[in-house]
Amino acid sequence: MTPTPKSARTLTPQELAIMKVVWRLGDATVRDVYEALRESRRIAYTTVMTMMNILETKGYLKKEKDKDDRAYRYRPARPERTVITSMVREFVNRVFDGASQPLLLHLVKDGRLSDKERDELLRLIKEAD
Repeated sequence: MTPTPKSARTLTPQELAIMKVVWRLGDATVRDVYEALRESRRIAYTTVMTMMNILETKGYLKKEKDKDDRAYRYRPARPERTVITSMVREFVNRVFDGASQPLLLHLVKDGRLSDKERDELLRLIKEAD
C-alpha cells in the first residue's frame, strides 16, 4: 500500500475541532475559535493559536490581516466535504485495507444506526445502482 502524503493525512482530533469551527463561521480569528472551543472544553488560547498556525502551514487554513490590522482572520483553504472525504478514505484504507463493505457491515451490525439511518443507507445504495 502506498503511504499517504503528509499533507493529506488525517487531521488530529484537535485540528478537526478547530476546522469545524472555522467551516461553521466561514472565517474567524484565533479569539473566535478559542471562544467557541471553550464552550465545550478547557483549552489555552496559545494552543489554539499554535494549532491554527500549523493548519495554515499544512494548507488547511489561509490567513489575512483583519481590516483593523489588529488580528489575523483565518478561512478554510479546503472545503469541508473534501477534507472529510479524504479522512474517510484514509480511514478505510488504513483500517479496512481499502474495502468499504467491511465498514458498512460494521456500522450495520454495531447497532448504532437508527431505523431511519438504515433506511437512508438502503436508499443511497439503491440509488447508486
